[in-house]
Amino acid sequence: MTLPNPLTSSSLARLGGEPCFTGTRVPVRTIVDYIEGGHQLAEFLADFPDVSREHAIAVLELARQALVGQAEPSAA
Repeated sequence: MTLPNPLTSSSLARLGGEPCFTGTRVPVRTIVDYIEGGHQLAEFLADFPDVSREHAIAVLELARQALVGQAEPSAA
């Protein structure tokens, strides 16, 4: 499967500019909310069939990279 490039997109005309999985109206925030709520990725994918497993994992990896890149080393 070919992933969209970019993985996420936003438009003021779609959900007020909320970042979504490209090609869908599914906000990226939704997958974060699912995981934070203790749900499995499979539950998210079942509830949002417009998002492929590969696309979801790629967006989560993008988020991980952003978070790890922002982390500052501690002195401890």
